[in-house]
Order: sequence, then C-alpha cells, then structure tokens
Amino acid sequence: MALIITDECVNCGVCEPECPNEAISDGEDKYNIEWEKCTECVGHHEEAQCVEVCPVDCIEKDPDHDESKDDLLAKKDKLSG
Repeated sequence: MALIITDECVNCGVCEPECPNEAISDGEDKYNIEWEKCTECVGHHEEAQCVEVCPVDCIEKDPDHDESKDDLLAKKDKLSG
C-alpha cells in the first residue's frame, strides 16, 4: 500500500527529505504523497521514514492503493532504473 498524508498535516516539511523516492511534495495546505512513487521505503529501510519522523502522526496507509510487499519492491526497482 502506498501512504497518504491526512488533513492533520501541519505542513512542517520534515517528511519530504526523508523519502528515498522523492514521492513527497509540498501542497497548498499540506504535504502530499504521489502514490505512484511511494514504496513505503520497502527496499530502502525497515520502516517508512516519513512515518517515523512525522511529529503529528498524519501519515497513513492509502486504502485506494493496496499493494503487496512484492509489488512495492517491484515499484522500487522500476523507480531505481
């Protein structure tokens, strides 16, 4: 599953530099995660780094994009070129 940032986001920006796939960007009122690039850090780290650093716990699994660990690894390999 990709991750999403909820409306609880305080727009602090600590998550953006932590993403190894550059899937996080600054939106108008909150940061956003581009699901096509989000691998939940599978293949890079043991835990999703954005979730680890978020001070308000506003990053959740995206129920609209259900992906297995194998799917996430394949996506990571594709993104890595």
